[in-house]
Amino acid sequence: MSDTKHNWTKEDILEIYNKPLMELLYEAATVHRVNHDPNVVQVSTLLSIKTGGCSEDCGYCPQAARYHTNVKGNDLMSVPQVKAQALRAKASGSSRVCMGAAWRNVKDGEEFDTVLEMVRTINKLDMEVCCTLGMITENQAQRLAEAGLYAYNHNLDASEEYYKEVISTRGYQDRLDTIDNVRKTNVTVCSGGIIGMGENIEDRAGMLVALSTLNPQPESTPINALVAVEGTPLEDEKPVSIWEMIRMVATTRIVMPETQVRLSAGRTQMSREGQAMCFFAGANSIFAGDKLLTTPNPDVNEDLKMFELLGLNPQKPFTKKVQPQTVEANDSEFESLGEKPKWTRPKHKIERNELAKEKGKLVK
Repeated sequence: MSDTKHNWTKEDILEIYNKPLMELLYEAATVHRVNHDPNVVQVSTLLSIKTGGCSEDCGYCPQAARYHTNVKGNDLMSVPQVKAQALRAKASGSSRVCMGAAWRNVKDGEEFDTVLEMVRTINKLDMEVCCTLGMITENQAQRLAEAGLYAYNHNLDASEEYYKEVISTRGYQDRLDTIDNVRKTNVTVCSGGIIGMGENIEDRAGMLVALSTLNPQPESTPINALVAVEGTPLEDEKPVSIWEMIRMVATTRIVMPETQVRLSAGRTQMSREGQAMCFFAGANSIFAGDKLLTTPNPDVNEDLKMFELLGLNPQKPFTKKVQPQTVEANDSEFESLGEKPKWTRPKHKIERNELAKEKGKLVK
């Protein structure tokens, strides 16, 4: 990405975001066509391999143990269960499986060994494999890379300034350090954020500054619209408008020209016309399947109909990067170190998170 600009400022990005809509769309669509096939969209399937019981206090997340959200937790899935889901996803047109576990960070041991075997299994199906497991060390990233991991997702979620209004149980630098650990391997980076959490436009620009000034920029950036779940601290936030999503996608496309911009959470609230505008503005990736971890997502058949209507084609796996080789566990160069890293636990309190926690105790 040597021709990509890495010194964007908040003022630069605000100037782009606030352009007249037609001018913004034209510029974004032009950038998109220079760097991507406008009729190809990468399709991923997001699979929750371990649900609920997370110790974090992320204000948007129904999987946080401290909130009462009616999410049914489950232990780590088995390798055969994950393989069956991956085959189903492949048959429906997905080129990538992203496995998410509701962990604060990866811990060496039997469960992580099982996840590594899941990665090996899916890579052998000739599908791209992505994981989002929380914070990881350099050695853990190397072990995932050896297993055949294609991408690691670790969202920044918000600007560094607004992050402190959403999460108090981990620090922003921990997220950047995790991305840096992934960059020490051949695994690609997937990192984006959420809009609609009560932030202002300056905060959205700040998030794009943090993402776009990474060098290299993430290969994939999900743009999520908050799905306000009852019981979470953000349950009363109003949905973002489709125009806000279009502007955010277009701005992301301009400042991150080679990145695949993914329409992620919140698509159930968007019309086909709205999604079409997002694709025109530079989005070229979606999550398929009826659920994104724990929140709803459009039906796969509905997405297929939309693709047919718009003349879009699913991207084939390993189009952007060659398929990684899988190293079997017995041949691994990197072994478990039994690491116990001390990831940051900031001491500040977020009032709405504390209120939701107390409310959760009363309900339980």
